[in-house]
Amino acid sequence: MTSAIRVAGELAEKFRVGAADRDRGRLLPGPEVDELSDAGLYAITVPAEFGGADAPPSEVAEVLRVIATADPNIAQIPQSHFVYVQLLKLAGTPDQQRFFFGEVLAGRRFANAQSERGTKTIADITTVLTADHRLNGTKYYCTGTLFAHWIPVLARRDGVDVVAWIPADSEGVRIVDDWDGVGQRLTGSGTVRLDDVAVQPDWVVPRAPAFEGPTSYGAFAQLLHTAIDVGIARGALDDAVDFVRTKSRPWFEAGVENASDDPLLVQRFGELAVSVATAEASLAAAGVAVDAAFAEQSDSASAKASVAVAVAKIVGERSALEVSSALFEVSGTRSAASELDLDRHWRNARTHTLHDPVRWKYQHIGRAVLRGEAPPRHGLI
Repeated sequence: MTSAIRVAGELAEKFRVGAADRDRGRLLPGPEVDELSDAGLYAITVPAEFGGADAPPSEVAEVLRVIATADPNIAQIPQSHFVYVQLLKLAGTPDQQRFFFGEVLAGRRFANAQSERGTKTIADITTVLTADHRLNGTKYYCTGTLFAHWIPVLARRDGVDVVAWIPADSEGVRIVDDWDGVGQRLTGSGTVRLDDVAVQPDWVVPRAPAFEGPTSYGAFAQLLHTAIDVGIARGALDDAVDFVRTKSRPWFEAGVENASDDPLLVQRFGELAVSVATAEASLAAAGVAVDAAFAEQSDSASAKASVAVAVAKIVGERSALEVSSALFEVSGTRSAASELDLDRHWRNARTHTLHDPVRWKYQHIGRAVLRGEAPPRHGLI
């Protein structure tokens, strides 16, 4: 176990204690995010040549999975940070890398401002970086911006996609806490409004290098999302186990003293345990595949990584949704009490798994298996 995973486990135990109260009261986890920074977890992917730990993708995924078992809101907040650190590795100039990696090592956090509404597809961008380096536009679903020091903004400059890093407190930046999803309520995924925001020319990075070769940039991003889903599944199972052991009444027809001795419940928990174990194993296998792709930088390794992550995404989503729903099935009526907030597991799973549709994962896997076609290179595979 690496030190980062060990630290993540220690923090997860702390975060688990107040997870239900935070969700129920919509108490944003600012102090908890600070703890992640203070523990150095935001800096684990900074390259060694710049003074970082250069943690591999599998380790980053395990860190987020462990945290997500306790509170997937907190686990999702740094996901974009790690992805944008990776973009700097791939597309940043040496001076940009030196500056921004120094910021990360000093405890600064990145978020994201990518998605827009009113466009035909999620790939369409209307925010323009003008010739005089000004940004105007509105971004939605900007996870983590409430807790960020820097906001990477996806924009168009002369018809080319770029990412402009702007300080979160820049003049003309308005971060609106208006995220009202049924789950993942505390991720700071609100709106960012940009009103003639000045951008330093040296803080603009082209996005194309992330996809021009076998970088596995998209596979890495999706690996981290999958880790959150798998963590939700484990957290839901752990809460179901605890509830049945300590609170559930046995069904009278079972003829047992304790609910945990009901043979039908034993069977169901066995099924759920297999579901979660399979999701965790798929995630681990995908992490190894992405590690290999990062190391080899080959078309073959990149394609294998994307397929492995797609498999893990499907299995992880299925497990998170099944276990978070079955929690009530195995625990009984008492578990539905609103004061317990156990429904947060399903709400979090249902919301977070919407990031990208598994129906297309099946397509990419099927094409790879049947036709030998490599998955496309974009941020969702």
